[in-house]
Amino acid sequence: MVIMAANPTSAEWAYNLARERYADLGVDTELALKTLAEVSISLHCWQGDDVGGFENPDGELGGGLAATGNYPGKARNADELRMDLDQAYSLIPGTHRLNLHSIYAETGGQRVERDRLEVEHFSRWLDWAKEKKHGLDFNPTCFSHPKANGGFTLASADPGIRRFWIDHCIACRRIGAAFGEQLSTALGTAPTITNIWIPDGYKDTPADRKTHRLLLADSLDQILEEKLNPAYHKDAVEGKLFGIGAESYTAGSHEFYLGYAISRKTLLTLDSGHFHPTETIADKISSVLIYLDEILLHVSRGVRWDSDHVVILNDDLLAIMQEIVRGGYLKRVHIGLDYFDASINRLAAWVIGTRNAQKALLQALLEPSVQLQRLEAAGDYTGRLFLLEEAKSLPYGAVWEHFCTQQGVPTGANVLEEIRKYEAGVLGKRL
Repeated sequence: MVIMAANPTSAEWAYNLARERYADLGVDTELALKTLAEVSISLHCWQGDDVGGFENPDGELGGGLAATGNYPGKARNADELRMDLDQAYSLIPGTHRLNLHSIYAETGGQRVERDRLEVEHFSRWLDWAKEKKHGLDFNPTCFSHPKANGGFTLASADPGIRRFWIDHCIACRRIGAAFGEQLSTALGTAPTITNIWIPDGYKDTPADRKTHRLLLADSLDQILEEKLNPAYHKDAVEGKLFGIGAESYTAGSHEFYLGYAISRKTLLTLDSGHFHPTETIADKISSVLIYLDEILLHVSRGVRWDSDHVVILNDDLLAIMQEIVRGGYLKRVHIGLDYFDASINRLAAWVIGTRNAQKALLQALLEPSVQLQRLEAAGDYTGRLFLLEEAKSLPYGAVWEHFCTQQGVPTGANVLEEIRKYEAGVLGKRL
């Protein structure tokens, strides 16, 4: 029997009743909340400025990337981006990370080519991360650059082009390792993951699919030749089915990178927008983790194609989180987000998407998994289906609101109210 507080609020009453309801099915809500609080999601910096970066603010996106919309208030510099991130984190329960791209370097107005980037060009990001207690993840930027205009970077047949991008990725690994070492020392954060994605491919059907993949494998081997301390840094490689301008062939396909990750012992990145529109990454998780120690997720939402819509609480998202929890993979799966929507308030996109990822994870943690697995092992598929469906109507919302209260962040309509205030006081004043 749950003991109620002397003068509980309506939210406390709701949580206590929900806790009792879940306890009837053998689910410990307090354990679920403790576990959820320990999961850090890596927010993607590029939602705040439409993947523009600060290398060339007036430059156009390349590599098949496109930000749709022109909602007012996007970050125009790193200070504004960090300010917006601070506001977003204040509305998201828990302590989370930031996923940074190399084009967000701060070079003091000096032109620094990407193959010459150093950790000093991210010193203000490091200081901010230490102050705010955020871990950092990192990415080379192999797009939106004149040396990517030919459609190929690490898989290019041009030795000079390929050398440039190899050196860029080597520089980024060293920066990522410096992030990981400094933040681990200062905060005890998990290692930085440096994730490599390239847009290389052909618009129409190629006559030779093999050569570019051999070149890509060689490039990656050169990039990873330097051994970095795994306590501070981990490497990940990310595949894709197709992209704009590379509809018929991508050198870095899922199959290519799966083989590469297994053979070279890197992480594999599964982006939920990088597969066929009817294909979900949830079913892939247990398969690849038989052969890999860890994976990275880029949780997104593709509509018809890899359109990077804001993550919503749908069946695909729930399936991903259920697979992580059911398989006991929370320590082996790193969760990051990857979308950019310029048609709505960018801050709201961060907050809505991240909170939805957490809500889905909470629902998975509150699932009566022991009973479900027991029914399945006994061959009672009728009972399994019944319990799966019953679990959908359990009062997880009351548990979520309790979690937000515990973490000191607003709930319900209060979240939107805070976003509106920030828009009126800050975003709306940007030209």
